[in-house]
Amino acid sequence: MLGLAPNKAQGIKDVGTVPQYRHLVELGLPRGERTFRLADREFFRLLSRDESPDLLFEYKAASKKNAPLAIWARALLREGAAVSLAHAGSKDDPRVRGAAHRIASDVSQFLRSDVAEKPIIRKGSRNILHPEAYPPTIYSVAMLAYMPNLQRERAGFIERLCHFLAQPQPKKTYAIVIGRKVIKPTIQLLGNPIEADRSGNAKDIPLALHWIECLVRLGMLGTSEIAQKVLARLLHDCDVQGVWSPKNLRSVPRSPSKLVEFYLPLEVDAKTLERRQADVTFRLALIAKLAGWTLDYS
Repeated sequence: MLGLAPNKAQGIKDVGTVPQYRHLVELGLPRGERTFRLADREFFRLLSRDESPDLLFEYKAASKKNAPLAIWARALLREGAAVSLAHAGSKDDPRVRGAAHRIASDVSQFLRSDVAEKPIIRKGSRNILHPEAYPPTIYSVAMLAYMPNLQRERAGFIERLCHFLAQPQPKKTYAIVIGRKVIKPTIQLLGNPIEADRSGNAKDIPLALHWIECLVRLGMLGTSEIAQKVLARLLHDCDVQGVWSPKNLRSVPRSPSKLVEFYLPLEVDAKTLERRQADVTFRLALIAKLAGWTLDYS
């Protein structure tokens, strides 16, 4: 359901339903298509708190003898379902709004707690996420970004969230330990997910663009200095017509983390320079439109 890439060890040959669904949304596939309808059934079942073991998907086997893992997995899967439905336009559906408020409340409780100041603790020979921590994820932040009405209803929470995410990510690596299961954190956020050099060149351009878009949708771009710096660098590389034209562009930018491959690239044929430029140019134009900028190219 949530897999970012195929996993040979687990016999998974394709990426998960959530990233595939969101990729189709980005491509503009009509919402009435059968593909969406089938996935929507599962997503709404996840939001309904259906306790069927089958709804644990990739976590089903590992959760059989690990009840805490089942609880953790269900929460994560609900976030994936909620962001998918909000992304597709169901932001005002009562079921989506209800799930979003529950997720926001859990994250808000974490941000208000002492655990938020020190979410990583030492246990034995490893650093682990505090058992009581419920940090924001790239799913929950994107979900909020697609739900402007909820943002207005919980404006104070949104401000606290974005200030928390403006801080640098912890430098020390950590794991999530649930029972005997050790999980590598992939979507959990303990700070700003953008990495860039002093000039503002992002290491993961697709992730940086997605994050900047989320901040703009939240009205909080000003809280992140590094996001502003990366955006300025990307805009600096645009020509007088507004086309993103960095030097030596030999391929379409891809996400090393694979977190946002649903988002960019959308262009599959990168044989010409124009096609390699298209995705980032489109994203920058969208960000500008969402930010309310007036664009005037000579």
